[in-house]
Amino acid sequence: MSGVALITGTTHGIGRVTSLELARSGARVLMLCRDVRAGEAVREEITARVPGASVQVLPCDLASLDSVRRCAASVQRESPRLRLLINNAGTVSVAHRLSVDGYELTFATNHLGPFLLTHLLSGHLEEGARIVNVASRAHFRGRMDLADVDNPRARYRSAAAYARSKLANVLWTFALARRLAGTTVSVNCLHPGVIASNLLPWWLRLVKPLISRRVFDVERGARTTLFLALAPQVAGQSGLYFDEYQQPQAASALARDVAVQESLWQTSSRWVGLTR
Repeated sequence: MSGVALITGTTHGIGRVTSLELARSGARVLMLCRDVRAGEAVREEITARVPGASVQVLPCDLASLDSVRRCAASVQRESPRLRLLINNAGTVSVAHRLSVDGYELTFATNHLGPFLLTHLLSGHLEEGARIVNVASRAHFRGRMDLADVDNPRARYRSAAAYARSKLANVLWTFALARRLAGTTVSVNCLHPGVIASNLLPWWLRLVKPLISRRVFDVERGARTTLFLALAPQVAGQSGLYFDEYQQPQAASALARDVAVQESLWQTSSRWVGLTR
C-alpha cells in the first residue's frame, strides 16, 4: 500500500508483526511507543529486513492524556495525512491503579487514550482511510460500570477490568462508525485470537480463560488486523466486528446497545476533555 500507517503498541506481539508487514506492503509506518528505546530496536529490525522501509518511532503513553495530545500534535505537524490508524496497544493492570489523569489504568490505556488519539487525528485522515481497533472476544463478559472508572476505592478484578476495556473498544467502534457514515473513512474492530510469542504475556495469561482455548503465534494473530487494514474486499465496510478468522461476527448484545454506546461516547468525551 502507499500512504502513512500509524499503529500503537508495536514493541512486541502482533503490533510488531503488523508494523513489519505494513512496511513490507510499502506503507510509511509510524510506530507509537511508550518505550521509545524498545521501539527503536523494532524499527532497526524492520529496516534490516525490509531495505528502504520508512519507519518512524514516536513517543506516546496512552495512559496519559497529555502524552496523547503531544503525540497527535506531532503527527499533525510532521506527517502527511494518514491512510491507516490502527489502535493495537492493550494491557491490563494486576492491581487497582489509576492513571496520571485519575482513571482506572486498564480502561485509560485501552480505551480513553485510543479514543482521544483517534478524535485528535480524525481531521488528519485521507480519503478512504481505515481505522482498525484491536478489541477482544473478552468483551462478551464485559460490563460497562462507568461509575467505577474514576473511583479510587472501587472493587477491582483484573480480568473484569480487561473485559470492560475491550467492551469499550467495540462500543466505541460502533458509535464512531455511525458518526463516519456518509464519509469515505471506515472503522472496524476485531478479536485477534489469543497470541503467544514463546510464552503468553503475564497479563494475557490472566484473561486467557475469557477469550479462547487456542493460542496463535504472533504471525497468525496479526492476520485479522492486516486483513482489515489492507484487504480490498473490506473497502467501504464499516462498523463491524471480525473474529480471528477474518469473518464478521455479531458482537455481544451489550456492545450492540446504542444507548450504551452513546453513554460511553459522551462520558469518554467529557473525561478526555472534548467539547463535542
